[in-house]
Formats: sequence, structure tokens, C-alpha cells
Amino acid sequence: MNTPAELRYTRSDEWVRVEGDIATVGITDYAQSELGEIVFLELPEPGRYLQTDETFGVIESVKAASDLYAPVEGEVVEVNEALPSALETINQDPYGKGWMIKIRMKDPSQVENLMSAEAYRHYRQL
Repeated sequence: MNTPAELRYTRSDEWVRVEGDIATVGITDYAQSELGEIVFLELPEPGRYLQTDETFGVIESVKAASDLYAPVEGEVVEVNEALPSALETINQDPYGKGWMIKIRMKDPSQVENLMSAEAYRHYRQL
């Protein structure tokens, strides 16, 4: 499983890339492999304010449906508009073109509460 060291991770299998006060969020390689072929994705509108651990969307595959959870508190400032018409991108490039939303964090130090790549690998026993 690919688990980039520069990212932070949640127990619900989201990853976070931090650039200043912006957190880019997607699902992990582990999550996409467990889900299999993605068939549906629902993401929030830009401008929505999210609390930490609040559901921000839904992802469905041929195997299961799962909620997506905000890893940090803040405002959704961008949504990956290309994903709904190219869902395979989530499976093919979960840490790159498969990103889902960007959040302007209320408190960037919240990222410290998330798992490192090593801790996530241990948590998932990868």
C-alpha cells in the first residue's frame, strides 16, 4: 500500500496534505483498494463550513457505500470538479488527481491530531 510520508491520516481513511492554511483531502490507497471500483461520489459545495469529523460526502463502490469525514475544521474552498465524470481517478491516483476537497483550516495546528504515515500503516497493519 502506498502511504506517502508527507501526508497525515485519519482513522476513517482520509488523507490530508497541508499547504499553509489549506488542507487538501482525499481517501487513502488502502480505502480505494478496499472499496474497489468507485461508482458514485457526492461532494459538498464550496463555501460549506465543516466541523472536524463531520460527514462531507459519500462514496459508493460496487462493494460498499461509505461516508467521507472532514479531518479538520474549516471552510470548503474548492472541490475536485473533474472527479464525478472520472471516478476511476480515485482508484488510479488517490493521492494526486484523486483529491476530493480543499479546506481552509480554522486552526492549522489541528493537523497535529492526525496520524503520521507510520502510525497509519501500524493502525491498518499495512
